[in-house]
Amino acid sequence: MRRPLTESLAVPVEGEARLGLRANLAQFLLLVAVNAFVGGMVGLERSVLPVLAERDFGLASRTAILSFLISFGLVKAASNYAAGRLADRVGRKQVLLLGWVAALPVAPLIILAPSWGWVVVANVFLGVNQGLAWSTTVNMKIDLVGPARRGLAMGLNEAAGYGAVAVAALAAGYLAATYGPRPAPFLLGVAFAGAGLFLSAVVVKDTGAHVTLESRQSVPPRTGLGGGALFLHTSFRDRNLSSACQAGLVNNLNDAMAWGLLPLYFAAAGLPLTEIAILSAAYPAVWSVGQLATGWASDY
Repeated sequence: MRRPLTESLAVPVEGEARLGLRANLAQFLLLVAVNAFVGGMVGLERSVLPVLAERDFGLASRTAILSFLISFGLVKAASNYAAGRLADRVGRKQVLLLGWVAALPVAPLIILAPSWGWVVVANVFLGVNQGLAWSTTVNMKIDLVGPARRGLAMGLNEAAGYGAVAVAALAAGYLAATYGPRPAPFLLGVAFAGAGLFLSAVVVKDTGAHVTLESRQSVPPRTGLGGGALFLHTSFRDRNLSSACQAGLVNNLNDAMAWGLLPLYFAAAGLPLTEIAILSAAYPAVWSVGQLATGWASDY
């Protein structure tokens, strides 16, 4: 059996890796920026794609229109699960890079799409990007700050990601209203993917040494469970973890409704794209601001 990264990495020399937000502020802020680009990728679709399905592709069936959301959700869930396991085996940075490579075809596929099937495929790649890149930035921030500030790290990560979702949704809506739904809004996606990949490849540093340092200082208890048994334990058997999973499921269902259904409802009510963009951005914007307080408070 291959040993996890936390066991296989060499112990860092004194001064080589330190835990804490202040000691790792530059890398932490860089990861905040990287996750903003992750959020921007998904924010582009918030106000434009459901309307695009009806106006450019002539889809009348709500099931057909929301197929992009179904493909995204299923792939993102699988990618989230894979991200954690891969991070312990090949390193956080490698998983982050893989997530950004998956983002590269998203915008071109939507821009060039001759049929709705291309958009569904684009959202498969987007699901991989979100599952790998977003999860990895969370893990890397937690690695840097150590056990005392995990809630703050998570809150800042989510605030950056969902703040970018709101800004990108607003920008995409205004670009679509001014220049049409394609290609202008999705040219932002080309820029986001390029910037995210560049920063992750050139500037971001792997946090494996921080993982090793924390594991040496405070070794967590080992469950002895394999991947499948751990999934069942987390999802169903442990009451606390199961409750957290159920709460997360409901939260993401709310997000899916705000992403896929509300823009269609607003368009059916005759609202222009600019107003749909404002309404689509309001939900993730409030989510973003709220995370600043709740993440910090959870540490206390």
